[in-house]
Amino acid sequence: MFTGVLVSCMQQGAQQDIGWVFQLVWIVVLVVVWIYGQRIQTVLMLREIERSLKKLKVMRDRSRQMAISAIKEIGKPSEDLETRVDRILEHVDIEPVTLDPTGVIRRLEHIIDVREFRLKDEVKQMVPEADETQINNLTNVLEVAMALNQIYKIVRHYYLMGKRTLSFYILLQIQMILPLIMRESEAFIRALRAFTLGQPIGDGAGALVAARLMYGKAKRIIVPDTIVSEVDIEGRKAYVIKAKGPGGNVGKPGEAIKQVLEELNGNVALIIMVDAAQKLEGEKSGEVIEGVGAAIGGPGVDKYKVEEVATKYKVPFYAILIKEGIEDVISTMRKEIVDGVEEAIGRVKRIILEKTKKGDAVIIAGIGNTIGIAQ
Repeated sequence: MFTGVLVSCMQQGAQQDIGWVFQLVWIVVLVVVWIYGQRIQTVLMLREIERSLKKLKVMRDRSRQMAISAIKEIGKPSEDLETRVDRILEHVDIEPVTLDPTGVIRRLEHIIDVREFRLKDEVKQMVPEADETQINNLTNVLEVAMALNQIYKIVRHYYLMGKRTLSFYILLQIQMILPLIMRESEAFIRALRAFTLGQPIGDGAGALVAARLMYGKAKRIIVPDTIVSEVDIEGRKAYVIKAKGPGGNVGKPGEAIKQVLEELNGNVALIIMVDAAQKLEGEKSGEVIEGVGAAIGGPGVDKYKVEEVATKYKVPFYAILIKEGIEDVISTMRKEIVDGVEEAIGRVKRIILEKTKKGDAVIIAGIGNTIGIAQ
């Protein structure tokens, strides 16, 4: 009996010793985490960003090579093509000064025009035998490669800065938005195939609506890279506007709408603008919604012109938006977007019937990149 009691006491003592060891280990762990927790988290973030940075570099290099290959397929440049493409990829746009906002839109438009002319001129010099459609498509390919190059360099900047300083908050900035950056970059890679093959992309949904409405009708160029066609819709004269296709082009819809209104002395019942819009998570691609306002993305030049001229002549403007995810906007157009285009056409006709009477003039502008979409 005495032996059993002794053994039991020894077991209890051993269990207490083990318990104290575990408590001591937890205390040490808590102290380490409390002192070095942020440093440990910084190292983990560095590794995550480094993995994503390697993927971005692969995407950047792939886009560069695809741009070079696309140029070589169309022409046989005699010069060092890689050096020239690398120079284009490092191109930067400097925004106009806004300390004095007077005339900033006009100055911004001039910078955009110069940039577009410069890129197209570079393409023409590399492949002088290319036609207008090929030049526009190659320009879009280079713009995608430029975007991926810039994304890679920005992420690399924050990664190297955070690695050098071991600053938790520098790395936190890029780490929080890294999933969105990777999602957008993957969408750009998918866009390269559409641009090189000249396929319609999701952003061309508005242009496709306009193309369907003006199909088989006479067209004229109203402003550079932008066409207009007069179409009869239920006894109303509709001036349908879109960028000139089928090359990758967005045209100047704001200036075109302004020109049409000036030609008609403002005698327009309403303006309807159809464009793609960023969908929220949980919404379906191709869903169509309505609103009011100038439905034009981009730097704001065309949107400003529409708002100014519509306000001047007191013309109401309506917006029809086709919801798309970032993967849809610059990728080959999916069936859901085409279905949305069909619904948008029906909504355009319904709004015209409800808001106007026979004999009225209306303007319908299909906004977006018209690559692969003729007129």
